[in-house]
Amino acid sequence: MGVDVKAKLAELGITLPEAALPVAAYIPAVRTGNLVFTAGQLPLVNGAIPHVGKVGGEVTPEVAKEMAQVCALNAIAAIGLVADINKIKRIVQVRGLVNGVAGFVGHPGVVNGVSELYIKIWGDENGKHARTAIGVAELPLNAPVEVEVVVELEG
Repeated sequence: MGVDVKAKLAELGITLPEAALPVAAYIPAVRTGNLVFTAGQLPLVNGAIPHVGKVGGEVTPEVAKEMAQVCALNAIAAIGLVADINKIKRIVQVRGLVNGVAGFVGHPGVVNGVSELYIKIWGDENGKHARTAIGVAELPLNAPVEVEVVVELEG
């Protein structure tokens, strides 16, 4: 069996949130075989985004990195809708979209909020993943960051 995700999060002082409800015509996660793909996860906390706006403008890169970690947790919760999160074998891919001001190029640092958390949970071997960090002009609900995740499940 893989990592006891909730226990590992508790050890890190983090509580897994409830999966966020979709805000449009999609489902939060899809399982096909041993892979789970999440929809884009916003940094929703109790149904709201605590910090909205553009990174490098209304939102600092440091706060955006924290919001990326919230997205990462929301992705785990979404995976839990279609699979046992303790059967996550490895993180395969992370796609981070960063709503930055013109000229902001610190996207990788923001998306490190996701990568660093996943490495803390699953370790270097299974937590490290392929990744894309992309700057975008706007995101839904004026979120500073949005994250998609692909994971491989055990057997």
